[in-house]
Parts: sequence; structure tokens; C-alpha cells
Amino acid sequence: MENLDFDIAIIGAGPVGLALARALDTLPGTTARIALFQADSPAMHNPARDTRVLALNHGSRQFLETLQGWPDEHAAIDTVHVSQKGRLGRTLIRHTDFDVPALGYVVPYRAIHARLQQSVHEGRTVRLSGAPANVANDSAGTAATITQGQQTYRARIVVQCDGAKPDTKLRDYRQHAIITSARAALPRGGWAWERFTREGPLAVLPHPVFADAQSIVWCTTPARARQLLEADDAAFSHQLTEHFGQRLGPFTVLEPRHLFPLALNVTKNTVDGRIVTIGNAAQTLHPVAGQGLNLGLRDVAGLVHALQRWCVDPQGDLQTPLADFATLRRTDRGITRQLTDLMPRIFTTGNPLIEHACGLSLLALDLAEPLRRPLARHLLQGYRN
Repeated sequence: MENLDFDIAIIGAGPVGLALARALDTLPGTTARIALFQADSPAMHNPARDTRVLALNHGSRQFLETLQGWPDEHAAIDTVHVSQKGRLGRTLIRHTDFDVPALGYVVPYRAIHARLQQSVHEGRTVRLSGAPANVANDSAGTAATITQGQQTYRARIVVQCDGAKPDTKLRDYRQHAIITSARAALPRGGWAWERFTREGPLAVLPHPVFADAQSIVWCTTPARARQLLEADDAAFSHQLTEHFGQRLGPFTVLEPRHLFPLALNVTKNTVDGRIVTIGNAAQTLHPVAGQGLNLGLRDVAGLVHALQRWCVDPQGDLQTPLADFATLRRTDRGITRQLTDLMPRIFTTGNPLIEHACGLSLLALDLAEPLRRPLARHLLQGYRN
């Protein structure tokens, strides 16, 4: 068997790449040589200065805890309130419905990145920093090459999880997300709100850093998003209060606003020869219900499960475990993609009949636990084979 530089090369050192490196490194009996490639330049993203927060469900917390990757800084979500602006009907999902300590958590990006980075540092993974890496399958189909600056390496498997946009755009939502944080006059601890409007969904989540504050994800039309980005703090706070309603009293914005265009992008073939694609490199979803990183971590868990025997003897057959991984992840990726694609569109049609039907559906979900449970269970932990 050809002697290569690494058995597994991971491209991207965000939360998904770090979690994968840690999970592979701690497999019982593993002998696999693992490398983690990180793009490093003054123009690149600095995780330590990233002010974003991430929504993680209960299943993601359990997984990260096994990797010693769960941060101390987090805010629990005990209750999720789902409603539609201007129409009757709403649904409440409570953590007591599932006998779990919380439905999910909001964590600072910098905190989860730092904790996972430390856990990887304690292991055997080789870390290589430099220019963004380019990958390609060898012509013989027995390895893949990684080019980083002037250096070229070869590995039996390359896993792309660098957040590069997937190759196929399935939908442009014609929505932009405004991300910021705000303090409410009447805070309600442990509650998360998903409010659907004709412009797009508005998520109001507990903030893990600021006391009695909320993380705001406001999806709206591109024109209004630009106007909200340019408004002064007082005007933005007033518009946020008007758009959300009076449940939490007036809002006061706390941080600068950031704007992100929203689209559904996917990589149809998550396995291409010796190259595997996971996380945001495999799919970028609408932020409704906060499923992006949760799905990426389930990609990690699925890939580690498929490779666990191979990692004990990396000279063995790879075709079967990689095919198993692609099959294993197909259903969960499909269900999550369809849910997060449907929800932000069906409430924005402007059709009164559809809006009333959506309101009745929310009411039915609230009144009938058997209807509510499958949806909530998927958002809580995803589809598990």
C-alpha cells in the first residue's frame, strides 16, 4: 500500500472541522494519521473576534460533551413559541414534553470554537496553517491531493468542511438576515420565539453573554434589510419592537447589525472519490429553526460512525464505509433541508387562505401532542438511523 502523508485530511478549522478532528482522534484503537488544514491570513475570519451566537439543540450538546467541546458560556432554551404575525394560532414546545433539561442552547461562536480548539490541541491531530487549501482526487483514485501555498500533501481521505459555498444553488429566498442583539424591557428567561411574517421569519433567542437580552435573527426583504442596516439605533429598536409585538416590551439594540443574503445551496454528491463534503460546505440552509450547525455536527457523527472500523486499520477498504456514510446521511439531510426550505416560504405567500391554513396548523400542533412531537423531535435531535 502506498505511503501517504496522512490518512485523513480535514479542510477547515471551524466548529465542524474541529469536532471531526477530535471525534476521529478519540476513536478506540485508531491508528489513523489526521491533519487539520486551517486558512490563516490577516484577511481571514478571526474566530476570537466573532460576536455571532449559534443555536444548538439538545442532541448537539450531548455529542459535544463526549468530545470535551461544550463551552461554559451558554443560555438554555426551555420553551419555543411559534406564531404568525397578524393571524390566529400558535404553538408552544416545552422541554418538559421530552423530559430533557432544555430544548436547546444559544452559545457564542468564539466560546465553542475555543473549547473545541483546546480539545483538538490536546490530541494527536497535526495542524497546518497557511493559504486556503485546494483539493483534488488523484487520477488513480487511490488518494487525494491537498495544495496549501507551495506545499502539496496526499491523503487517503479529504474531508471538506471549510464553509465554502456548495456547488448547486437550489433556491434564492430573496430574503436577507439581519443579525444583532437587543435588550427587552420585559425579558422572559429561557424562552425562544419564532415569529413568521410576510417578510420572513423573526427569531428572538436568549442571549448567552448579555443579561436579560436576546439574540435577533430578522429575515426580511433585501430592500428593507438594507434600510434596517442603515437606520440609527433608536429607529432600528423601534422597528424591531413594532415588528415583533409587545410580548417583551420595547427593544433596545445592543450591537452593530450584520447582513447575510439567504439561499439554499447543496452539494448533491457528498462523496466524490476520496473527497467527502460535510457541514456548510455540503449544505447552507435558511436560518429558520437554527438547524445549520446541528446538521453539520450530525454529519460529523455519521462520518465518524462509518469510519470507526477503518480507522483501526487505514490500509483497508474505503469504498464501503464511504458509501455507507452517504446512505446514512441522505434521509436526515433531506428532511432537514425540506423543513427549513418550506417554513420560510409558506408564510410569505401573502395568500390569506394559506395564511389561515398555517394558523390552523399551528393551533393543531399546539392542541395535539402526537402531531407536534415528530416535528419537535426532529428539531431536537434530527433523524437518527
